[in-house]
Amino acid sequence: MLPKHKTTPKYFQTLTGKKLPLPLFFPDATRAVVKSLDSLDIENTKTPGVLVNTYHLIDQPGKSTIKSFGGIRKYMNWNGACISDSGGFQIMSIVKSSNIPNPITDRGVVVRSTKKGRQIFTPTDSIDLQISLKTDLIVVLDDFTPSNATLLQARDTVERTITWAKCCKTQFENYFRNSEPKKRPYLIGVVQGGSYPKLRQECTQRLVEIGFDGLGYGGWPINSDGSFDYKSAQIIKKNTPPNYLLYGLGIGKPDEIVNLVKSGWHIFDCVLPSRDARHKRLYTFNSNSIEKIDLSKDKFYSYYTPDKNIYYKDKRPVSFACDCPLCKNFSRAYLCHLFKIGDFTAGRLATIHNLRFYSILMEKLQSHNVL
Repeated sequence: MLPKHKTTPKYFQTLTGKKLPLPLFFPDATRAVVKSLDSLDIENTKTPGVLVNTYHLIDQPGKSTIKSFGGIRKYMNWNGACISDSGGFQIMSIVKSSNIPNPITDRGVVVRSTKKGRQIFTPTDSIDLQISLKTDLIVVLDDFTPSNATLLQARDTVERTITWAKCCKTQFENYFRNSEPKKRPYLIGVVQGGSYPKLRQECTQRLVEIGFDGLGYGGWPINSDGSFDYKSAQIIKKNTPPNYLLYGLGIGKPDEIVNLVKSGWHIFDCVLPSRDARHKRLYTFNSNSIEKIDLSKDKFYSYYTPDKNIYYKDKRPVSFACDCPLCKNFSRAYLCHLFKIGDFTAGRLATIHNLRFYSILMEKLQSHNVL
């Protein structure tokens, strides 16, 4: 076990020495960039950290380039927190739709066939690559349980997830064996098992036996009826030591975040705020000021579609409960115009706004207004 907290975690410790209050939301900077923004834009939204994608970064610009800069933070000139995923989700998506026979084994994942034979992406590869990024938190490679998995298939993904988790832990310990606790990143295990409660419980307990800094909610978190699978989240929480970080992998809807924070979850990442912004979907609090935001309401936020004709002459800001550059300096009418003419500035301002919405959301949760 790798304890950084003796009690329920209140802070996230970065390798640069910063202590960030929990909970935290990390927008996806997949290829070391949040699309349409630079690192100064992200900082100005008061976003404390970003998530980068291991698989895409190793493909380009490549491990050697990132190492020559001393890690991903220096490469993208980012002074905040930075966490990385295992790269497994992207690889699984590729191989499970390929024609390669038996692409997933206990050794790892067959990435592609070459003239020299198959190339295997292993659990130790994932750890090595993430360590080279020098991120504050790294995630073990896991075998994603499909949403339509049978009990037997789900059992298989759990067994492989445990096998890979052990390999990842061993590789991590080999690298950081002589390092001070503050100089090594958090290591997060991932709970699989799909919609099968007993498998979720078993996977959680076996990962705890291996020992990690925290656990992630892995797999597809949506029930067949479209509702969020809070039951699995509760099972993971119930079977996790109080000093563990709990990480909602890819979970990002504001109401889902609030509900999970209420039940003790700490970290979230998602592409939603940036992707939605580019697709003309902005988030706004149902409040006339930041001070009056009430997260205890069932509907504390709404979606705003900026290019509707009714806004073409609207002089109001997008939101009165926001202090981002868009809301402070420009009208709904101007944003509507930018989207209508297809200018890149529209996506940039909308993305800045959505990231500030999420940072305000987390500030409110950190102040315990919702509890």
